Amino acid sequence: MAHYDHTYVVPGESRPRRAATSDPSDRDISPYPHVSAESDFTTVGEIFGAATNPDRKKAFDIRTVMQAPADQDHPTLERWAGMADADTAVVRDAHLGGYPVCLLGIESRPVPRRGFPPTDGPDIYTAGTLFPRSSKKAARAINAASGNRPLVVLANLSGFDGSPDSMRNLQLEYGAEIGRAIVNFDGPIVFCVISRYHGGAFVVFSKALNPNMTVLALDGSYASVIGGAPAAAVVFAGEVEKRTSGDARLREVEDRIAEVNGPDRSRLVVELADLRTAVRAEKIGEVAAEFDGVHDIHRAVRVGSVDEVVSVAGLRPRVIEAIRQGLGD
Repeated sequence: MAHYDHTYVVPGESRPRRAATSDPSDRDISPYPHVSAESDFTTVGEIFGAATNPDRKKAFDIRTVMQAPADQDHPTLERWAGMADADTAVVRDAHLGGYPVCLLGIESRPVPRRGFPPTDGPDIYTAGTLFPRSSKKAARAINAASGNRPLVVLANLSGFDGSPDSMRNLQLEYGAEIGRAIVNFDGPIVFCVISRYHGGAFVVFSKALNPNMTVLALDGSYASVIGGAPAAAVVFAGEVEKRTSGDARLREVEDRIAEVNGPDRSRLVVELADLRTAVRAEKIGEVAAEFDGVHDIHRAVRVGSVDEVVSVAGLRPRVIEAIRQGLGD
């Protein structure tokens, strides 16, 4: 019955009533404590700090981050918490500024799989990734909130898992269901990029699908169709190979190989292969950093993918303001 504390609509009214709250709308969530065995972060502010997590790739607990902006004097309720194999999507009923909302987050730490994972699928559910059942859970949450209360998404989402296991289990279909749920959603949507926003997320959570969507992003986050590391490994593979081949360390070993024969040559050939692997990984990181440097969150604002960049301190007040504007209050 706790679900109805967030969703009940009085006959004759259009939506659940706004509740009274003593939690200030302009509260800074930075000092909110963060405790996780998989993370060294002690506060929410450290998760999104330029000094403590500049690449926004370190693991953190999404439930803590979801709890931080919610009204502290209203208990939250997690829905479908035990849904099998849907661990990377987290759905909560919550209040923000007194407004009842559906709060959707993406798990941002690795989650072990139960049972025996198939040989063509991942051994763990990776952070910031949607798997088939998680996609289904997200679409279900969006559809359930439609016409009742606003949707708030706190997104650290690098895309959908593309393993054969996920493809076999209807990943494409369930991912498309998220897009359809966004298109059909009746009410305001506030989508906030808190770390990274890449891949299929760019499609199914696009502003182009629903005019009532407000897209915010925390300062220092990243948003692009493809992340820096995949872009370096796939799109700019030629540039990576060029930089690898031109590395002075490799050329030095190649010159030494040309001057010797016998066992020494064999040893140097093995050394060259190991060095090439290490240098290539280094160059991938280098190109990825350059890509992320260009495709930062402010570029996403310039091209229209994101409406506004906000600070961690301004997250709660700006989300509440977006909800208020979306509801016409």
